[in-house]
Amino acid sequence: MTTIESPTAAASGASASRAVRDATARHGQAATSQERLDTVARAVLGAVHDVIREHQVTYPEFQAAKRWLMALGESGEWPLFLDVFVEHVVEQVAAESQQGTVGSIEGPYFLPGQARLPAVCTLPMRDDEPGTPLVFAGQVRALDGTPLADAEIDIWQNAADGFYSGFAPHLPDGLLRGVVTTDGDGRFEVTTILPAPYQIPTDGPTGTLIENADWHPWRPAHLHLMVRAEGHRTVTTQLYFTGGEYLDDDVANAVKDDLVLDPAPGSDGRLRVEYDFVLERA
Repeated sequence: MTTIESPTAAASGASASRAVRDATARHGQAATSQERLDTVARAVLGAVHDVIREHQVTYPEFQAAKRWLMALGESGEWPLFLDVFVEHVVEQVAAESQQGTVGSIEGPYFLPGQARLPAVCTLPMRDDEPGTPLVFAGQVRALDGTPLADAEIDIWQNAADGFYSGFAPHLPDGLLRGVVTTDGDGRFEVTTILPAPYQIPTDGPTGTLIENADWHPWRPAHLHLMVRAEGHRTVTTQLYFTGGEYLDDDVANAVKDDLVLDPAPGSDGRLRVEYDFVLERA
């Protein structure tokens, strides 16, 4: 399965930049000491210096890199570039000290403030929404197995053509996005469609890098989830699907075996899959 090309890098970059600013408002500024900043900044610069020495980077290559970095900033693509090529390592480091459901990257397409939905619901769709129907169900529990009533499952995904609402002008705002509240037993059941694999925007500086390095720009089909419950650590993750394209060579390196689901037809013929979320105390 393939999809049509993603929206322009400039449009996606502008939307992603707004989302990053919203995320800063949600999470606050990093409480980093001067000593910590000194240590990390020196390490990053040292790594760059080592690459220059090891690979004998020339002045023309250095100037080309400067032009590319300037274009990356001017286009607003820093969120896209960092989320695709860097965030998965930050998430891996965070996971070393965490328990419960396995996390994954948030990516650039999260938008806060979406429609609030009951435990059994259908994500906002158009009347003639294309795609394969999918029922996604499960339970949110604490580490000790206690069901977490009124937990929130913030879910977002792309449409069958590979686009995300809020980042593609032809899609209605809020399409295939919602905040689901679990019932008294921590359970939920969401009717949606099977998401599609998609390519990240390639008409800007990030695409230039991918093309010139002969990489591919594709991500496998996935659901995005951000699961919250009072007194517990929020889990941000992605769920993938058995047999999907690009599972083994995701451009964002975000696929984990524990996050690959295997939907099967239910009694009504619709694809159905279950996945439970386990949250640790904050």
